[in-house]
Amino acid sequence: MNNLMNNTWLWIIVIGILAGFIAGKIMRGKGYGLIVDLLLGIAGSFLGGWIFTQLHISMGGGLVWQLVVALVGALILLFIVRLIKKA
Repeated sequence: MNNLMNNTWLWIIVIGILAGFIAGKIMRGKGYGLIVDLLLGIAGSFLGGWIFTQLHISMGGGLVWQLVVALVGALILLFIVRLIKKA
């Protein structure tokens, strides 16, 4: 059971990093750099998961779906952070 939890967290981080990288490429402009975009991607993956849960949207548990959810969360988070930075 403990090994399963470690693998789950590892996949969350890997998918979050990938989502952050993709979101950084999609939302061009003044970037924060690779490391910050990746960290925002990890946080965005949690945000995306929360948003999709609140909206009762579920398409399964595959890696592609998880990447889509994480990417949506990362894009939203990057958008919000860039809005705050402009203010």
